[in-house]
Amino acid sequence: MKTMHSKVTVLGVALAFLAGSLFAQGKPIDAAAFDAILAAGPVADDATIASSEWATKIKKAGTLRLGGTQTSNLFSLLNEKDGKIRGFDAGLAQLITRYILGDSSKYGFTQVTSSTREQVLINDQVDMVFATYSITPARAEKISFAGPYYTSQAGVLVKSTNQAINSYTDLAGKRVATQAGSTGVAVLKQYAPKAKVLEFQTHQESVDALKQGRVDAYVIDYTLLLNTLSQGTGDLRLAGNPFGAEDPYGVGLPKNSDGVAFVNAFLKKIAEDGTWAKLWSVAIGDRTGNPNVPAAPAIK
Repeated sequence: MKTMHSKVTVLGVALAFLAGSLFAQGKPIDAAAFDAILAAGPVADDATIASSEWATKIKKAGTLRLGGTQTSNLFSLLNEKDGKIRGFDAGLAQLITRYILGDSSKYGFTQVTSSTREQVLINDQVDMVFATYSITPARAEKISFAGPYYTSQAGVLVKSTNQAINSYTDLAGKRVATQAGSTGVAVLKQYAPKAKVLEFQTHQESVDALKQGRVDAYVIDYTLLLNTLSQGTGDLRLAGNPFGAEDPYGVGLPKNSDGVAFVNAFLKKIAEDGTWAKLWSVAIGDRTGNPNVPAAPAIK
């Protein structure tokens, strides 16, 4: 169970973003600082690797098969100039790669969506999924989760010119986008049951539908909405504060894998040695005008 402290600090991050967004929008990640964090990340000894079948398999293969995204501005974004993926999720995934293999670049990448994340694990196409992946009971029936490593809530995104929607309470009768297979579907059913929900396969498709006027609002994880705003287009805004149940992000792993204990131990290690905080500052804090580093969520 997460502490109240982690919930307050994550909300503080979101609200501080709003205060700092005018000068922080569009700020790219500091690639040199990000890469330096990876280079200084811990490396597991042979005994630690040998204690986990999951880690041993990856070590023998020489490559960690990662399921993730490349279009999440704050969490996992591909830099087409140097071919590297950077962001908070990407950094944690590459730090785990370094922890197991001694080199953060030794991973193979598979693009996933909200609808394919469980299947790539079930089919043994990847070793883990790092993609702002909310831990839910339904998903936990099919796969296992390590973490949480971050927490969020739901949010509402609208056009800047839209003055009719200022909270999820204004969504009745409105056309509202969300991602298929995401927690947004259940959130809307609970908090805006009279909304006309349209499901899209990806975050970008949902944002495009909003910008094009095909929907009136977009409801999804608040952090994904911060991603969109951080790109600095200025034509969208958040309608009200985060709402709903706290949304914990986890690392997706094969069902009943002993990788859960291995990854949890790693997450605790980087929280204790300050690596988690440094990565958060470079990937999120510095880019959203917020110097107050939140506490890493408590791991069960």
